Amino acid sequence: MTREVKLNELTDLLTDVEYSLEVETARSRFDDVELLYADGSEPLVDVLSRTESSTFESAEDAQTSIFNVIPIEGVGEPGQSEGEG
Repeated sequence: MTREVKLNELTDLLTDVEYSLEVETARSRFDDVELLYADGSEPLVDVLSRTESSTFESAEDAQTSIFNVIPIEGVGEPGQSEGEG
């Protein structure tokens, strides 16, 4: 069964494992997770395969690595900025 996880819920998912964590281990552990984007979704294993890390030292490290490789369109409306207004 697929677990759907919104980006703002990713921290909770990542804090539920022990670190340091090999990326390959994370891929196995989260092989049922679908990340929900503003404009669709993507399997977390696909996102993890694009990270440059081989090991995550903490949940924060894993989250940063994931956020660095998700498509910008997945985060919100194209061209949208919270600072404008």
